[in-house]
Amino acid sequence: MSLSGMTGFGRAEGALGAWSWAVEARSVNGRNLEVRFRGPPGFEGLERAAREGAHSRFQRGQLTVGLQAKRSEGAGAVRLNLEQLERYLAAGAPYVASGQAMPPSLDGLLALRGVIEVADAIEDPEAQAALEAAMAVSIAAALDGLAAGRAEEGRALEGVLGGLVSRIGELTGKASALAAGQPVLIKARFEKRLTELAGEAATEERILQEAAAMAIKADVQEELDRLRGHVDAARALLDVEGGVGRKLDFLTQEFMREANTLCSKSASGALTSVGLDLKATIEQFREQVQNVE
Repeated sequence: MSLSGMTGFGRAEGALGAWSWAVEARSVNGRNLEVRFRGPPGFEGLERAAREGAHSRFQRGQLTVGLQAKRSEGAGAVRLNLEQLERYLAAGAPYVASGQAMPPSLDGLLALRGVIEVADAIEDPEAQAALEAAMAVSIAAALDGLAAGRAEEGRALEGVLGGLVSRIGELTGKASALAAGQPVLIKARFEKRLTELAGEAATEERILQEAAAMAIKADVQEELDRLRGHVDAARALLDVEGGVGRKLDFLTQEFMREANTLCSKSASGALTSVGLDLKATIEQFREQVQNVE
């Protein structure tokens, strides 16, 4: 099995010293490879690890790599935000002065949001580098998990696409059998048309033009041969390692072009019906191909 899908999810967790983190990598369909990184302030340098890791594993899809990190309580330096405290006091002073509120207590003030701050910044460059290296390992693990998820989707897609290709092959064979009767039908129509033309005193040139046009319409062998070739090409692509989504998408267009021409040349309701079934199956194939990397 070689196909890879474009939808998946991967997660990895890690810890080092006072820090713990989790990385989530997810992807959806996309014509090209787009990578977005979301991380906490101070860890912007990890975006490069996320992008390089994604480009080394994937060819298409919209990827989002998210990093959530926190430092254990008490590990950072504690600071009293006096500016924030004074804003709270100023906002409550009119209510205290008017007797609408009691003077605030110290423990109440310290519990207010933003009054007590814990510094998360790492001042030691070596410690920062070690922490980012450990986080980069988790990013790689999350991307590996994402790749495994996309490979699982690819296995499911391969079965679906293989079945649709087989159906296209079966319909092509059915169309070939029906096309064998095209010349007889076209001949009968030409004889009828010839009678009509004779009544119009048609020239020999006009009769030859009518005959040539009907003869061309009777011949669908070229379209059938191309459809068979496209079926073989599709089966070969399903066994190729690497991203084949773009090639399969192009092949789908070729499938549909031949099916449209077959329908336009059809001289019987039965062949037209097969042609329409063929187009419907090709459309199903096209929809599934949109999920292939």
